[in-house]
Amino acid sequence: MIYGVSALGAGIPAVIAQAMSFIVFAGSAQFIIAQLVAAGTPALVVVVTAVVVNIRHMLYSASLAGQVHKLGWRWKIVLAYLLTDEAYAVTIQRYQRPEAEPDYKHWYFFGAGLTLWTGWQLSTAVGVFLGAQIPASWSLDFASTLTFIALVVPALKDRANTAAAVAAGMAALVFVALPLKLSIVAAVFIGIAVGLLMETRRKKYEA
Repeated sequence: MIYGVSALGAGIPAVIAQAMSFIVFAGSAQFIIAQLVAAGTPALVVVVTAVVVNIRHMLYSASLAGQVHKLGWRWKIVLAYLLTDEAYAVTIQRYQRPEAEPDYKHWYFFGAGLTLWTGWQLSTAVGVFLGAQIPASWSLDFASTLTFIALVVPALKDRANTAAAVAAGMAALVFVALPLKLSIVAAVFIGIAVGLLMETRRKKYEA
């Protein structure tokens, strides 16, 4: 819903805003696109920024590759399309449970992704068509922040994940003045680097 309101406020036509949710289906990238369009950013910069922000999905897919490598290409295309931050967060936690049945894991992934996809399409439509009626005093902009906090906290089960989250958060604050939302990109790469470093050190000490 917040994205729909933001897109209209940026001057993006309602049809394009809804189509973007259907085709792109990447919340953070869509928010950034709306903000960059509102700022009058050149189209090429908008596209490049959105691509860079979504690079993290390559890491998500690499993490899940071992769970879905036996599936056919049709399944892989569908799951790749449905892969989001939220879908990854709930799916990877499910996959890590010892009782998870290997032959049906992809159905859990599909169910999580489809549920989120449906909610995203509906909420975009509500934001596009009814967003102007929502009082500004509701401060809905903070809802997306709360969502990401709810996704991150359950994943902080070891030092590597905790260090990565802390490093990414600090990097986002340090680089907040960067243009074109590059602080997000910096936070992603720094968080990944710290997490990999901690995991490498852990394996080295355990060897």
